[in-house]
Amino acid sequence: MHTLETQSKGATIRADRNTLHGQLLSPPEPYGLVIFAHGSGSNRHAPRNQRVAECLHDVGLATLLFDLQSPDEAPPDAFNARLWFDIALLAERLRAATRWARSQPELMELPIGYFGASTGGAAAILAASQADGDEIRAVVTRGGRPDLAGDAIRQLRAPTLLLVGGNDEGAAALNLEAWARLRCERGIEIIPGAGHFFEEPGALENVAALATRWFGEHLRKNGDRLA
Repeated sequence: MHTLETQSKGATIRADRNTLHGQLLSPPEPYGLVIFAHGSGSNRHAPRNQRVAECLHDVGLATLLFDLQSPDEAPPDAFNARLWFDIALLAERLRAATRWARSQPELMELPIGYFGASTGGAAAILAASQADGDEIRAVVTRGGRPDLAGDAIRQLRAPTLLLVGGNDEGAAALNLEAWARLRCERGIEIIPGAGHFFEEPGALENVAALATRWFGEHLRKNGDRLA
């Protein structure tokens, strides 16, 4: 149930001589912004991320979903496929999206969080670890590949929540290992019965609820917690 009417705005993001397209959705007077980094082979229209974004709008958070690849890079050939595992490149594009957000008058003062899925989770971890001070206030990953972020996992300062499906055994093991290496405020939730894509009944709703609570706790300027 959506209680707040959202406003939509297109985003044109310049990154390493490429143009990336995105969509900003914002409820009235948002208290924070969550920037999404999607997984390999996906884009800003990914229905799972869209569903999580809708739940964030309901609690007063703005969201920016954007394409990590430009239109010229989108054809699924071998050369472009390798870009999905160039985590440094993806992280820099996430940082470019963050700079775009900071250039928008309505967003420049908002606390920012990252939500990353699959390889986008590694990009979110790396980009947040490179941020100045507390510029990035929270990170959530869904079925992420934190192992691809390398040593950045130890440098991360933003409170980080790892979400993974209980039936996604390989990813669950990688996320448990990453959770043990985190030195920041941390959380991990292994969702019973869920696979990598959280297609099972109730699985994605669980993800959305957990992400909403984490961002709600860490992006509020006054430090108030959600009930």
